Amino acid sequence: MSVWGKIAGIAAGYAIGGVPGALVGGLAGHFALDRVNDRQVIFTIAMVSLAAKMTRADGDVSPIEVQAVQDMMRVPEGELKNMERVFRLAQEDVTGFDSYARQVKDIFADSPQVLEDVLDVLFYIAYADGVLHPAEQQFLEIVAEIFEINKSNFKRIQAHHDGSVVDPYTVLGVDRHAEDTTVKRAWLAAVRDNHPDQLQARGMPSEMMHIATARMASINEAWETIREERGL
Repeated sequence: MSVWGKIAGIAAGYAIGGVPGALVGGLAGHFALDRVNDRQVIFTIAMVSLAAKMTRADGDVSPIEVQAVQDMMRVPEGELKNMERVFRLAQEDVTGFDSYARQVKDIFADSPQVLEDVLDVLFYIAYADGVLHPAEQQFLEIVAEIFEINKSNFKRIQAHHDGSVVDPYTVLGVDRHAEDTTVKRAWLAAVRDNHPDQLQARGMPSEMMHIATARMASINEAWETIREERGL
């Protein structure tokens, strides 16, 4: 069964019987999802649910942001209604977004890199309308805190999306005065961590690989800038 086929069943089950707490909560137990083999399903639901919460962060659900979620997921036309169902359920759920974030943190407690992937995609959506609203910034900062992502890594992830950030060292998450070998190691580690095989193993659906491609371009551009600057 496809990722969206499973999600359709989960959303239908939620609508009929309900899941205690947020939609993300209890996925593995309630719907017998295998946290290894069904990581793409869990990752996708986590993303759609948190994205739905974030679109309400500034008090106004922007059609551009909703479209960004659809574009980001590259949802097949025939499966769009299933994505919209999960999105709508999360939007209408009175449970706070912080509860959703904590449950995502619990699900991926053994995979901190996945939590960075989630935050990265949320930034992609937040910047979709060209403006990061203060409420969205606060939303993302709280999610990062719950995910135990430190401020340095938060800035590094945000730098991939913020066109006003021109510091390549921020993009790679290293100090400007770091040694050449340290900077190169940071670049190689970033390239390795964002390889499509690594991302799919962590649960990112193939439909979302275009975000990783943009992220990789940002990483390589930062390295090229530093390399030329230092004459490496």
